[in-house]
Amino acid sequence: MGLFKKIFGGLKKTATAITSGIASIFVGTELDDDFYDDLTAVLLSADIGMEGTEIIIEDIRRVAKKQGIKTQEELKTALAESIAGILNSPVYYEGEEDPVDPTIVFDDMPNVLMIVGVNGVGKTTAIGKMAAHYKARKKTVLLAAADTFRAAASEQLNEWANRAGVRIVKHTEGADPASVVFDALSSAKAKNDDITLIDTAGRLHNKSHLMEELKKIDRVVARVHPDANYKKLLVLDATTGQNALSQVEYFNDAVGLDGVVLTKLDGTAKGGVVVAIKQQFSLPVVFVGVGEKLDDLLPFDANDFAKGIVGIQ
Repeated sequence: MGLFKKIFGGLKKTATAITSGIASIFVGTELDDDFYDDLTAVLLSADIGMEGTEIIIEDIRRVAKKQGIKTQEELKTALAESIAGILNSPVYYEGEEDPVDPTIVFDDMPNVLMIVGVNGVGKTTAIGKMAAHYKARKKTVLLAAADTFRAAASEQLNEWANRAGVRIVKHTEGADPASVVFDALSSAKAKNDDITLIDTAGRLHNKSHLMEELKKIDRVVARVHPDANYKKLLVLDATTGQNALSQVEYFNDAVGLDGVVLTKLDGTAKGGVVVAIKQQFSLPVVFVGVGEKLDDLLPFDANDFAKGIVGIQ
């Protein structure tokens, strides 16, 4: 199955909600204020968020005034173009002149990706699938099992390492996470690995000492592998919709995020949260999960996503 077909299938629930909403409000070619109020409600119901929705509504008004919108298909095309415009807008990190490369991983240097997120979002599974993705692209990948707090977390990650065919560094349960990272990065440097993926414990918002553990890992990476391209990615469960935004805010404040991995997109009609994340936090979505298979974690493509979310095949 092609990547677009996969993203389209993964967005089916969200697309169905939006297209059925459009069908119920598009009763003629006259787009009046009542229509725009109803369209706002449709977009908000998909968790696109108020800021993104306001931009999209203004874009639709502009298209309707300039060239007219006479059919539902023309409306969906205009919606897709507006959503893609938001998602394709460049991201700049503070103090940087060049926009962020949304692929996150660079070919000309070693990469270290620390993966964070609360329990239950599919973080360890996402790491395993990311490892398989990069291994399939001829990258050498090492997994660091730094979630030493959750029972059997290392064993779970070890199973994913075996499935993906990559190396793993792990210690016993309850070991110091930073020491796991130290050993993993030392090994990655010795073997010139392209990518090190660091699994971390599910961070509960009321456990500040766990956040301190993340900062400790930060310091280890800076000390052991200072020349690496170091990025921090937050794994979010798409089914939580707007509630995911509070997690983005919390982790971004705590460790400074570089991007987002959105899992379980196929299980929700709230896929518009991708737009809300980009608009509110200016963070790139790097991967989206659209199924259970090893290759069902896809690199995010804004144009394909925008078409898929409004049901354009």
